[in-house]
Amino acid sequence: MLEYELWGNTLESWGISILIIVGAVVVVKLISLFSRKVLKPFITRTPNHLDNVIYYSLESPIKFAVMLLGIWIAIHRLVYPDNFVKAIDNAYRILIVLDITWVFARLIGGLLEIYLGKESTGQTHKMMPIIKRTALVLVWIIGIVMALSNIGVNISALLGTLGIGGIAFALAAQDTVKNIFGAFTIFTDKPFNIGDTIRVDNFEGTVIDVGARSTRIMDYDKRIITFPNYKITDANIINISSEPMRRVVLNLGLTYDTTPEKMKEALDILKAIPERVENVSSNPSDTTAVFTNYADSALVIMYIYFIEKQGDILGVTSNMNMEILSSFNKAGLEFAFPTQTIYIQKDEIE
Repeated sequence: MLEYELWGNTLESWGISILIIVGAVVVVKLISLFSRKVLKPFITRTPNHLDNVIYYSLESPIKFAVMLLGIWIAIHRLVYPDNFVKAIDNAYRILIVLDITWVFARLIGGLLEIYLGKESTGQTHKMMPIIKRTALVLVWIIGIVMALSNIGVNISALLGTLGIGGIAFALAAQDTVKNIFGAFTIFTDKPFNIGDTIRVDNFEGTVIDVGARSTRIMDYDKRIITFPNYKITDANIINISSEPMRRVVLNLGLTYDTTPEKMKEALDILKAIPERVENVSSNPSDTTAVFTNYADSALVIMYIYFIEKQGDILGVTSNMNMEILSSFNKAGLEFAFPTQTIYIQKDEIE
């Protein structure tokens, strides 16, 4: 029965090939078990990050390579038409190169994450996603070109053929190209980082991602707005997070029965308030309180102060307003509100 032929090969040959594939699966399982029980615990205890990167880079590609080897041995034991064998060999040449490319892609990604991402400061660390994506795209492009070259594809002729349709493709993809260059412009000029609060035209929010095609911003309503990168680079950008302090301008109105002495007292009170409120600059040059205008219903004071960078804008503003209200009430200063005084002249009847 074992000598019975099926598709040009005996059942015995088919059985041995299947056993070889099963053996490759078992070897992969043993490698996974050894990695999980022995290698990984040992590597995690070492202070050096390089062994972590090497382990991460090699584990999955090695298991894939073992499976490729087992299937290749199993297939080449059997008898097939020459065309089929040639197609299998070409496929394996491509897969081997791509497996090696996979190792380099994981290695480069891990090295960037460990040595450039974690040990860098601010801007480079926050722009790590786009650096990593760009590096991986380049690695895979090189790997694919080498894989095609490995099976005898004329790369020069292929590029020439692609170049014929390249002009039409470039015209169709010009926005995509502009977006990619826009991403590089954002990275090199660094007008903002991921996590910064910015204002683009009339939109304001927090940058949550910068990709190759677009930049995503979450607004204050927790909605995500996606901007093409080229529009970001062409727009006027205000980086709110980069401001050293936030300037706040208040116009306070006092009633018209306020005396000059009380007005001066009000100005002195306002100048002293920043020293009593946390996260407000107490530098005298950062505080302005001036009597600016005789309005219809009020004597107007312009009050300017600065909230320090670490302060919560809404919280500090509320604390300042509460302190102004309390201080003015204690001093007997009254806020004005729109009023009208109507004089009625009554003519005497003769």
